[in-house]
Amino acid sequence: MTTQDYPGLLLEKRGHTALITLHNPPAHTWTAESLTGLARLVRDLDADRDIYALVVTGDGEKFFSAGADLKLFADGDKGRAATMAQRFGEAFETLAAFRGVSIAAINGYAMGGGLECALACDLRVVESHAQLALPEASVGLLPCAGGTQWLSWTIGESWAKRMVLLGERVDAATALRIGLTDELAEKGQGLATALALADKVAKQSPSAVRACKRLIQGARYAGPHGQLPSEREAFVALFDTEDQREGVGAFLSKRAPQWKNG
Repeated sequence: MTTQDYPGLLLEKRGHTALITLHNPPAHTWTAESLTGLARLVRDLDADRDIYALVVTGDGEKFFSAGADLKLFADGDKGRAATMAQRFGEAFETLAAFRGVSIAAINGYAMGGGLECALACDLRVVESHAQLALPEASVGLLPCAGGTQWLSWTIGESWAKRMVLLGERVDAATALRIGLTDELAEKGQGLATALALADKVAKQSPSAVRACKRLIQGARYAGPHGQLPSEREAFVALFDTEDQREGVGAFLSKRAPQWKNG
């Protein structure tokens, strides 16, 4: 389904997984409206206690997303540039902060803001024919939606410099080798692979996943001396949740847990 609240996006819920399909043919470029819609959609999914994971993919088999439409920047309007940068930042930072597990199913070209969307996700599945790049510097721009940061955290500074400073395009096999993707799928199988990963999330305590994700991402900003005490505090805090009692009780009773997400 698509709604006026989420322009350029299709939403489908499959059990505990939300499937978001980028839909702005032909290349699923981002607009100010679709970026605002993505931020709103992720916040709505955060509030839906039955959703534990989300998968983002592109419609069709050629493009995940080609990023921003460069026609927006052709006249050099600095005000429009500032607005788009703000919208990109809000959308992808909201996606990165999603309380559950987010997975990008990259089904084709992921360029610029398209790749930055995938980088904002926790995991990435790449189909064998896909191409990934951050080519902004080749047109006098730079990745402003987390690209320089999330790419460096994901694949290391050297490869990030090759992709951003040299404009190198990465194929699926290289993406797997350098850690830019977590799974390689055959053409047309990326979504199924991503949904299979999302199904695994439903077996985990949503409360525990939320706390663990916050701690893992926190390691980007703080050293172990700060995070280790937080880790212990989060462990104890889980004893205030129904999920902790359900998880331990289910294990001892040798049955599958029924998570309450609380």
